[in-house]
Amino acid sequence: MKKTLTFLILIAALIFTIILSLGLGAMRIPVKEVITILASKAGLLSNTAEDPLAAGVILMIRLPRVILGLMVGAALGTTGTAVQGIFRNPLAEPGLIGISAGASMMTVIIIALEGLFFIQISQSLGYSLLAIGAFFGSGLAALLVYTLSKTNGQPNMALMLLAGIAINALAGAFTGLVTYLSSEQQLRSITFWMLGSLGGATWGNVLCIAPFVILPIVILPTFSKGLNVFAIGESQAELIGLNTKSIKVWVVFLSTMAVGASVSVSGIIGFVGLLVPHTMRLIGGVNHKFVLPASALAGALVLTLADLISRTIVEPIELPIGVITALLGTPIFIYIMLRDKKKITNL
Repeated sequence: MKKTLTFLILIAALIFTIILSLGLGAMRIPVKEVITILASKAGLLSNTAEDPLAAGVILMIRLPRVILGLMVGAALGTTGTAVQGIFRNPLAEPGLIGISAGASMMTVIIIALEGLFFIQISQSLGYSLLAIGAFFGSGLAALLVYTLSKTNGQPNMALMLLAGIAINALAGAFTGLVTYLSSEQQLRSITFWMLGSLGGATWGNVLCIAPFVILPIVILPTFSKGLNVFAIGESQAELIGLNTKSIKVWVVFLSTMAVGASVSVSGIIGFVGLLVPHTMRLIGGVNHKFVLPASALAGALVLTLADLISRTIVEPIELPIGVITALLGTPIFIYIMLRDKKKITNL
């Protein structure tokens, strides 16, 4: 009953936040008009008199941004839960294995060297060049971590963690070096991207990353039973017949796909993949059949709400969404850390 109620509350809160996000901004659109426009375009209403300007703002500017936020938030929540499951550590997240660092490094390199090496490509691809570069960087980082962590042909989780730390440090060093050598304009672009934003959302971006994000969100919950067994320990899970290697490979692969695609269009957004799964476990228990879909809904809710705050709190200026998620997430993280201090020290 509690889990069902949690799902209903998350869905209701998500719908309410979506409508608010579509209505609030530099141009305020009443809730009734937002619903009318959406219903009309969905074919649920006919012969409705709608403001063409309001319809254009919603359908061409705000709706792709909201959908992008929903997909990215759901991806971060789902992959955070899955990565925590295979590491058996509530403090783990996808960035732990170098995905975000690899994406950051490639993006910074493209921004800094665009004028020298990527002029023609940039003219053809535009903003998509950053997305492609970030996706490639995240995939390369995950591949290196996976290769370095293999022992006897199988990935070892402890080695994967250490390899992730090494790749994060290496990518961070390259990112810092390129940033140091960048111009003032390039520094602005790099800083804004690394703090995260959904400001570049278009229908093209949404359609581009949709397959890479939706597939992991749909497929990862099918590993719920295996992730539950992982909690007793990898060796014990193998003894009862669980194919731990397959689960680890699929979780890492799908997480890289989802987070790489998300980071490529939104930049680095912290805390969502770390805190959302932990919060859902506190509410509904540790069963991944609940935590994975609940984290997807909660991640979508948190990121959509954070984006709404980022673009309305100091209008007309838009704050980086990573700043908002950090401000919202840090107090919760500190509270959880202090409350579970004994458990954490025993990990």
